[in-house]
Amino acid sequence: MADIEALTAMIEPVVTRQGFELVRVQMINTEAGPTLQVMAEDEAGLLHIDQCAALSREISELLDETDPIEGEYNLEVSSPGIDRPLTRAKDFSLWSGHKVRIQLVEAVEGRKKMQGTLLGIDGDAVKVRLEDGSGQEFLIPRSEIHSAKLVLTDDLIAATQPQQMN
Repeated sequence: MADIEALTAMIEPVVTRQGFELVRVQMINTEAGPTLQVMAEDEAGLLHIDQCAALSREISELLDETDPIEGEYNLEVSSPGIDRPLTRAKDFSLWSGHKVRIQLVEAVEGRKKMQGTLLGIDGDAVKVRLEDGSGQEFLIPRSEIHSAKLVLTDDLIAATQPQQMN
C-alpha cells in the first residue's frame, strides 16, 4: 500500500498551486478497486466539477511521472461535501456547534465511537459533548482521532447555503 504521508507531500503543492487547500488524501478500497481519494476546497469550502477535472488532470500527470503507487488504482478528486470529514485543526474550530461523528484510535471510557456536538478545539484537543442524553463532554487529542465527520442536519445545510444578496 502507498505511503499516504509521502503522497500528501507530493500532491499538496499541486493543489496549492491551483489555489486550493488540501483537505485529505487517502487510499480506499471500492468495488472498482483501490482508489486514491483527494479532497480539496477553495476559500469558500467548495470545489466545482471543472476545478475537480483540472486538478485531477494535474495530479494524474504527477502520479504518472513519479509512479508512487504499486499496481492499478483509480484517482478520485472531489470536494469534501456538506457532511465533510474533519481533518485539520481549523475544521474543528470552523464547524463548532455542529453535530459530529468521531471514531477513535483507542477506546476512551469504553467508547471507540462518539456522536455529539462539536465544541471546538483547545490546543490540539477536540471538545465534544455527547448527544446520548448524558451531556458528558470529552477533550480528545487529535492524535487519538481515527476519523471525524460532520453529521448531515438541517442546521448544517442552512450553514452551508450561499448567502442571499438583499
